[in-house]
Amino acid sequence: MRGAKSAKWVAGAIVVALAATACGGGSGEDKKNASGQPEGYVSIDVGEPQKPLIPADTNESLGSYVIQSVFTQLLDFDAKGEIVYTNAESVSTTDSKVWTVKLKSGWKFHNGEAVTAQSYVDAWNWYANVKNNQQNAFWFSDIAGYADVHPEKGEPKADKMSGLKVVDDSTFTITLTDKVPYFNYKLGYATFAPLPKVFYDDPKAFGQKPIGNGPYKFESWTHKKLIQVAAYEDYKGPNKAKNKGIQFKNYATVEAAYQDVLSGNLDMIRQVGPTDLPKYKQDLGNGAIEQSYAAIQSLVPAFYSKTFKDIDPKVIQGLSMAIDRDTITKTVLNNTRTPAKSFTPPSVKGNQDLGTDVFTYNPTKAKQLITEGGGVPENKLFIQYNTDGGHKEWVTAVCESIRKATGVDCVGDPKPDFPTDLEARDNNQVKAMYRGGWVADYPVNVNFLKELYHSKAESNNGRFNDPEVDALMAAGDKANSLDESVKAYQAVEKKILEKMPAIPLWYYRINGGHGKGVDNVEVDFHGDFELTGVTVK
Repeated sequence: MRGAKSAKWVAGAIVVALAATACGGGSGEDKKNASGQPEGYVSIDVGEPQKPLIPADTNESLGSYVIQSVFTQLLDFDAKGEIVYTNAESVSTTDSKVWTVKLKSGWKFHNGEAVTAQSYVDAWNWYANVKNNQQNAFWFSDIAGYADVHPEKGEPKADKMSGLKVVDDSTFTITLTDKVPYFNYKLGYATFAPLPKVFYDDPKAFGQKPIGNGPYKFESWTHKKLIQVAAYEDYKGPNKAKNKGIQFKNYATVEAAYQDVLSGNLDMIRQVGPTDLPKYKQDLGNGAIEQSYAAIQSLVPAFYSKTFKDIDPKVIQGLSMAIDRDTITKTVLNNTRTPAKSFTPPSVKGNQDLGTDVFTYNPTKAKQLITEGGGVPENKLFIQYNTDGGHKEWVTAVCESIRKATGVDCVGDPKPDFPTDLEARDNNQVKAMYRGGWVADYPVNVNFLKELYHSKAESNNGRFNDPEVDALMAAGDKANSLDESVKAYQAVEKKILEKMPAIPLWYYRINGGHGKGVDNVEVDFHGDFELTGVTVK
């Protein structure tokens, strides 16, 4: 996810919320505190989503927080990244090609409509159809018949994928084009959520006022200011809300959000900015949160740009070796990040030590590689980033490190907010490189490799395209077991090291916290706050 998730791109730091069962509450709209927050609700700094609130059109961390509150997919993951069934009773296979899904009974959408097998099949067919232009359509490409609804060129030949079959109200089957041993893990991503029948009447209107099947029901959206959801009392999942609702509040800077936590006008902040990192533990006391999670920060070359078009990978390897990760993480980032040694974070299946010095600061070798590779065009590069995510300080430090080590001029290219940053990526408007952050959608190395570097992956915004890498990924997808697939993707990662579609910088840690008005604030393996479990004091 675009997030450091999911699949999410991260704004500052995506995707699944999970907690224990409990009782939900009402809307609380009749009583509000001084900041306009209804009684029993909790608040968190989550800004404006990039897209309307449709599961398959959301792949960044801000929208994902809201989607995860309003919708629930078949399964989720616990703190260790292991599968936990939510709307599904089971997801089973004997050959990794034909999968059978059985749903739990009694689940309803927030408008009272029953959640059935048809709810999933119809939604997935709509998501995948090229006419509907969903960002996450590629996630359905394993399913037989995907090419008929989503051809590379021309009109779709069908409006349904042949691989989806409804058996009865609580059972459907998924037939894949080829076996994919990790396919059940992919189903933990919110893009596989079901849709009610009313969605198809007016998808555009639905995206502004979604009706889901999750622990919270949508209440209101004041654009670029606030999204509010209320606990759904009839929710049947294991993560039933322990509060009455959530306010997702938009802030221009993380510093402003932090000040509101200190003053009691905001309950939770996902990530403290660099200026407040040295003192946030003292300020928040027991409310301070520091925890590693499955996410990585990187720099991604735009291979269509004049800077990186037809570039020799040696140049990118040299730029990587010009970045003093150890010093930057210790000083600018106040020991809140861990320098990366690979393209995947430690907590996912298949993470490995690549045994390379490409991620180690070495000015001499950096200059040598850049020279051998033909140099950086015009001897200058830009790093695009969003200013509302606390990135300015470290981007400045990275540029200074590159400049000092190699003589290549490096300049930050700030965008005012995360949606603007994402739109520039989506529309191929990145001048040279952009700040990439990715959070696990599912805890397997595939998620950090295929979803970012396959030539057809939606989140491949650098437009990296290498047939050799695509072929290795295809072989890994057809492995006989999850373990074999993970091992095959370890070989993919080693090949990627040769090609350098990105420069891994460091692994994320949550450095956020909460105020005195709430308790039981936990973080899941994605780095998301488990909002359903938060209680009001």
